[in-house]
Amino acid sequence: MQSTPMNIKVEAEHGVVSSFADDFLGYFGWPTLAKMDDGTLVAVASGFRNEHVCPFGRNVFCTSADEGRTWSSPRVANDSPLDDRDTGVVCLGGDTLLLSWFTTDNRSNGHRASPEVAPIWQREFARITDDMGARWAGAWIRTSDDAGDSWKAPVRVPLTAPHGPIRLRSGALLYFGKDFGRNMDEFRTGVGAIAAMSSTDEGQTWKRLGSVPMCEGTEAGNYHEPHVAELADGKLVGLIRFATAASEGDDDIMGLLKFSLLQSVSTDGGQTWSRAEPLGFHGSPPHLLAHSSGALVCVYGYRQEPYGERAMISRDGGGSWDYDFILRDDGPDRDLGYPSSVELADGSILTMYYQKIESADEKCSLLWSRWGLPQ
Repeated sequence: MQSTPMNIKVEAEHGVVSSFADDFLGYFGWPTLAKMDDGTLVAVASGFRNEHVCPFGRNVFCTSADEGRTWSSPRVANDSPLDDRDTGVVCLGGDTLLLSWFTTDNRSNGHRASPEVAPIWQREFARITDDMGARWAGAWIRTSDDAGDSWKAPVRVPLTAPHGPIRLRSGALLYFGKDFGRNMDEFRTGVGAIAAMSSTDEGQTWKRLGSVPMCEGTEAGNYHEPHVAELADGKLVGLIRFATAASEGDDDIMGLLKFSLLQSVSTDGGQTWSRAEPLGFHGSPPHLLAHSSGALVCVYGYRQEPYGERAMISRDGGGSWDYDFILRDDGPDRDLGYPSSVELADGSILTMYYQKIESADEKCSLLWSRWGLPQ
C-alpha cells in the first residue's frame, strides 16, 4: 500500500466547543462529532473530569445549530459511579441518537494524583465498592428518542471504540471495535480481537461478525481504538491504532511504529477482514469520513513535535493515502487528539478534537477546525 507524506498546512478556521481549562473538573477529552438529519451538530466527550485518568469522568454532549460556529453548554448524558470515558455518538434518523462509551474502575490509579488533589481523589475512590466496579466496568451504549433530552437505560456491549458504531446505508449499525475483556485486568493488557458486530434494533442486541487477522509477530495487545467507514460500493475500510503491548518495552515491534495506523478491509459486510497492513507513519487513533466527493478522509492526532491534529486522504477507496495534511500544529503538549469529522452543507469539513489551548499547565478543552479538501 502506498502512503505519500504531504506535510502541507491546510487553511483552516479554528474555534472552541467547550473550555473550562482552569476548573478542578475542567478536563474534557476523547470526543466524537455527528450530524443529525436537520443539520444540528452533536458533540460528545468525556467531561467534567480532573485529569486524563481520574475518578470523575462523565459522558457529556453539546449541540450547534449553525454548523459548529457556536455551541450549547455541555450537558451530562451519562454518569455512572466510575470513570465514563471515550464517548461516541451516531444519529439514527430523526431525533434518535445512540451514545457509546466505556467505563473503568480506576482505584488502582490513585498514585497518578498530584499531592494537592490526592485527598479528593481518595475520597471519591473510597465510595466505590467491588460490587460497583463489577456492575459498571465495561463497554456500553444508550439511546435517546428526543435529541438527548432523555436517555434510555444503558446496554452493555462486548466491543469498544472511541467513536462508537457507524450507521450503514441499509440502516443497520456496524460496530468495529476492540473486545473490552472480561475484567479490568484483561482490558488493561489489551487481550481480545479487533472485530465487527452488527445491530438492526438500534443497538439493543448485537450479532458478532468477523475479526481482523493480526500482522505476523504482533499480539492482541498491540491493537486498539479502531474506526471504519462504508464506501459507496459497500466496501468497509477499517483503521486501527497500533501501540506497544503491555508486555513490550520497545516502541517498535517487528518494524511497526508505535502510535501508527494499520488498515483492514471487508467486502462482505464485515464477515471477513483482510490481514492488518501497516501504513507506516506516526499518528493515531483514526476517524474516517466518506466524503460526498468520493474521497475517504481520516483525521488523527499527532503526538510528536509539533503536536497537533492531522488528516490523510485517499481518492481510491483506501488503496493509497496522502498523509500529514496539518490542520494545526500548536498543541502545548502531547495530550491531544481523537479528532472526528462531519461534512457540512457546502462540502467543507468540521473536525473536533481535544487539546490544550495555550499552556501545558491548563486542562484540555474541546476545539474545532473547519477546513476544505485540498485539490
